[in-house]
Amino acid sequence: MVVKDISMEGKNTYLSIYTSLKQQILDKSILSGHMLPPENDLALQYSVSRPTITKVYNKLQDEGLVRKRKGYGTEVTYLNDTKRVLVGLLLPGAGESEIFALINDKLLEMSGEGKFDCMWEGATASNAKIRSDFLDSCVNDYIRKGVDGILFSPLERVNDADTINREICRKIDDAGIPVVLIDRDIVDFPSRSKFDLVCIDNFNAGYVMGEHLVRQGCENICFFYREHSAYSVQQRIFGVRAAVQEHGLVFGDANIFCGDPGNPDLVKTIPITGRTGVVCANDSTAALLMSSFDELGKTIGKDLLICGYDDMKYAKHLKCPLTSYWQPCESIAVTGVELLLRRIKNRNAVNVTATLTGKLISRESTVFFK
Repeated sequence: MVVKDISMEGKNTYLSIYTSLKQQILDKSILSGHMLPPENDLALQYSVSRPTITKVYNKLQDEGLVRKRKGYGTEVTYLNDTKRVLVGLLLPGAGESEIFALINDKLLEMSGEGKFDCMWEGATASNAKIRSDFLDSCVNDYIRKGVDGILFSPLERVNDADTINREICRKIDDAGIPVVLIDRDIVDFPSRSKFDLVCIDNFNAGYVMGEHLVRQGCENICFFYREHSAYSVQQRIFGVRAAVQEHGLVFGDANIFCGDPGNPDLVKTIPITGRTGVVCANDSTAALLMSSFDELGKTIGKDLLICGYDDMKYAKHLKCPLTSYWQPCESIAVTGVELLLRRIKNRNAVNVTATLTGKLISRESTVFFK
């Protein structure tokens, strides 16, 4: 962007440049979210040294008016609003999965630091049906209290989750309240809803797991997930498929299993032929499946390898420590807030899908005995 001509009679100085830029930010001639010119460009424009502009930008940052980020530039962050942004949290999975509890905790921490005000109804019941019943009342309460935006992690693992999620988003949208989706979309991949979304790159996460099992010597790779799982699971399946097929191995519908990992009749149908590897949609599914295999006399590390997602705290303490894919929960929370504040400031901003990268945590469950 181009700032106003700040030349004054005589020579431009650090003080004159700083005073003029600050005034333009305070009176909203330069709006929050806009980028200030690169330091070199502004230095040339006003015939001063770059260190002078650096000093100006540093002073503005110290006063909370701008934010400097290496490789990105200097962004105006001053809102000039007397009203603090009020964010409503809808994270129904916080009672079932550690990742949502960690995301929730980070959001509450950021609120405590004064970055925004937060409304949280504590929808963390472990029962999925209770969570779904509670969501609608939470949404109605947030709308009635006039929240500025909502962070929503769509419901999963209930029969009518799709209908519930779309109805929640419709209600929020009709109320004119921006919403950012956390972890998953409300429509199946490769479709995308119109709402901003922050999540891990689930295709890449699937590819990483598939390739890991192949490199560990697996020749027969399967995927196991529970009914009514989130749409993100399908992206992981596609990623596993791509990795396995790239290595010349077979991965088709017969390699994909959906159901209760505690059901021995279903688990018996998983073909343990040759060196087999099983990718599970998450750690809780993997833990139950490991127990089922144990009851059927199958040994992890001898008969098959197994892995999951989320790197839950208990993963490393299982009978056979579980290989898992760690998610950057705190970064997901921070990015979700950034997207929501951006959307609140500019309702017409282009839709964004922010995909973050996690990492594979390799443990004994994906190592064959020698």
